[in-house]
Amino acid sequence: MTALFDELPDGARGQRDADQRNQDQRDADQRNQDRREANQLDLQERHALRRVAGLSTELQDVSEVEYRALRLERVVLMGVWADGTLATAEHSLRELSLLAETAGSEVLDGLIQRRGRPDAASYVGSGKAAELAGIVASTGADTVICDGELTPGQLRKLEGIVKVKVIDRTALILDIFAQHARSKEGKAQVELAQLQYLLPRLRGWGESLSRQAGGRVAGGGGIGTRGPGETKIETDRRRIRARITKLKRELDGMSVGREVQRGQRRRNALPSVAIAGYTNAGKSSLLNRLTGADVLVDDSLFATLDPAVRRARTPAGRLFTLTDTVGFVRHLPHQLVEAFRSTLEEVAEADLILHVVDGSDADPAAQIAAVREVLGQIGAADVPELVVVNKADAADPIVVEGLRRREHGAVVVSARTGEGLPALLAELERQLPGRDQEITVMVPYDRGDLISRAHQEGEVLTVNHGQNGTELTARVPPGLAAELDRAGDSPGSAG
Repeated sequence: MTALFDELPDGARGQRDADQRNQDQRDADQRNQDRREANQLDLQERHALRRVAGLSTELQDVSEVEYRALRLERVVLMGVWADGTLATAEHSLRELSLLAETAGSEVLDGLIQRRGRPDAASYVGSGKAAELAGIVASTGADTVICDGELTPGQLRKLEGIVKVKVIDRTALILDIFAQHARSKEGKAQVELAQLQYLLPRLRGWGESLSRQAGGRVAGGGGIGTRGPGETKIETDRRRIRARITKLKRELDGMSVGREVQRGQRRRNALPSVAIAGYTNAGKSSLLNRLTGADVLVDDSLFATLDPAVRRARTPAGRLFTLTDTVGFVRHLPHQLVEAFRSTLEEVAEADLILHVVDGSDADPAAQIAAVREVLGQIGAADVPELVVVNKADAADPIVVEGLRRREHGAVVVSARTGEGLPALLAELERQLPGRDQEITVMVPYDRGDLISRAHQEGEVLTVNHGQNGTELTARVPPGLAAELDRAGDSPGSAG
């Protein structure tokens, strides 16, 4: 068959190649169309997560709230203004309102109390708690969301006063993550964070505190639950701890696969760029603009939970990888930071961080501070950072200019219109690390540290041990290449 094709005239062979290219293009277009349709279905599903009018909380006894699925409907927000300005406190409550709406709630009202610190017993003072209970009753709300992380005691006390379910900011964010998780790893990470949050907050009332009986008495708990007086809440804690252990083991296995993928990219000598930033700052839109990808874009908080890695080129044609990551937020629950640590390692291992800031936000400087706080928690504080002020088409020019002056070297873009993208790519090319260099050198035996660094920082191609040292052929960063050259030229080497 090969011989037959080889005998085709040049015109026929050219037509055959053209037909093949056309078919490849049609296949690629079809794959892109399938991805767009899948994203559209995902978007429609997320937008369907909205409150259904007429439904109400079915439990009269709110003491059992931990033992049912979290469902948010008609909510009242409650915040404590302990420091900063009133504008900052109001902005935080508005952000909590957006979080609640993202989770599918209808926000009915919001209150702020000025206090030096949250009340140790009930988060807000007794007078404000009574006022809150009156507002809940008059509006018909079934949930109160507090703008902070409450202790188990504060939750229990406030629920007893307002007589409806009370949750805090942490539980709300965890619920949003649970709605948006799609991949196996993402679902496992969210479940782990939820269980770690729930464990110290388990409570029991009535039969929940009754002792487990052995045999057939009262139905019994069955094999593995019978014992000398184990309570139901103790059984629940034991089961949660066992599930946490299993999830950690599964995530450890998944992180190994992620590390293998990063190693493959390093061996291909591709610089890596991670897109990080506040939630809904436009990170996925920027990724799509720079790479032509079809990553899901939604004007909502935490639309992206699973990292997406795509290839891109600088204006000079240099390849690099772009990784879209989960968005950050003020007071991001530490349970989420720990559970998503393997995913966030993509940021810590990057050569450069594109820190995307929403230039149209009311307080972009606070966004920058919140993101840098999380970057410090995951060990990415020392990674080179390029600040990208996004949404320039909707931002106040005065605010944008202020960000330029504060963040030296910042690039202003609009992922929606394409404004500023050529300048961003040019700056990216300037800041990407130098290409790895392939080098062959004879390293003296007393410089084994350089051999070890070549294995860690580059790709070792061949190693041959000779009389005067180790002949090494490797692809390494320019700085290490210079050190190897100097060691090879030192007295006693055969370099």
